[in-house]
Amino acid sequence: MRRVRFHAYGGPEVLRVEEDAAAPVPGPGELLVRTEAIGVTLPCVRRVRGDGNGGGDPLPGTPGGEIAGTVVALGPDVTGFALGDRVTSLTLTSSYSELALAPAFLASRVPDGAGAVTAVALVRSGHVALAALSTAALRDGESVLITGAAGGTGHLAVQLAKLQGVPRVVAAVSSAAKTEFLRELGADEVVTYDQESWGAPADVVLDGVGGALLPRALAALAPGGRLVFFNSGGGTVPAYELLAGAKTITGLTMRHFSTVHRELYEEHHARLWELSGAGRLRAAVHAELPLAEAAKAHEIIEARVNLGKVVLRP
Repeated sequence: MRRVRFHAYGGPEVLRVEEDAAAPVPGPGELLVRTEAIGVTLPCVRRVRGDGNGGGDPLPGTPGGEIAGTVVALGPDVTGFALGDRVTSLTLTSSYSELALAPAFLASRVPDGAGAVTAVALVRSGHVALAALSTAALRDGESVLITGAAGGTGHLAVQLAKLQGVPRVVAAVSSAAKTEFLRELGADEVVTYDQESWGAPADVVLDGVGGALLPRALAALAPGGRLVFFNSGGGTVPAYELLAGAKTITGLTMRHFSTVHRELYEEHHARLWELSGAGRLRAAVHAELPLAEAAKAHEIIEARVNLGKVVLRP
């Protein structure tokens, strides 16, 4: 099978296509999926550069992960899935491949008639967006600021916040060129990271960027505000600002959320397909590229020019 690997940390240039890799074997609780669409995300790019959560992955590495495709083998003790099921799932690692392993507890069925690209663009990023909004525990009349708002997760979070009745949704992005795209999705205000002010403080910030931007995101909170942190970029904040502003930061990972809030996770899955089917939620796809052009996909993400999801097609 074909897969994309990296034998050294670095930029897109370190990605290499291997043509005759051995197919993985599903272990307990795992599905083996023949991939039809693979999501490319900022965490994937950061892992290839060696600056993901906790440092670099062991080398050589295969980026991952989110996929959509067809189940071709089941690991021991897997229930609820059968050969031939079309699913979408987080893979955590090793998704840039024609065959990928997916934890069954993170997998969800793709409805009949729905495409794999739509599934990757809608479901995985949509789950993160809904989990972040749920974790924020929004109250009536509160405002929300979303960083990385034009990306795969951010552009869905903007729409979902408006669908939940949030009166003021602020989209924070790297470039003013993304303004029209976000206005069309319902953003009330669009600000760029380099602006001196991001406008009136928000009650909630959903941060999908982190790193050096995290202190700005925290400063954008109103007194008593909450920041939900769901990115792989790390970052450091002054503890005194939390105390002085009575602000809180909550970390979010889908592995934890989908396990602890299983019923809600399944409700979110149904809700995403319902909204998409009704034409109320748009999963934008910036680019579809062949697996062999994974480096080009990473270049798009690193340049921060994407409007919506970047997808690889094996």
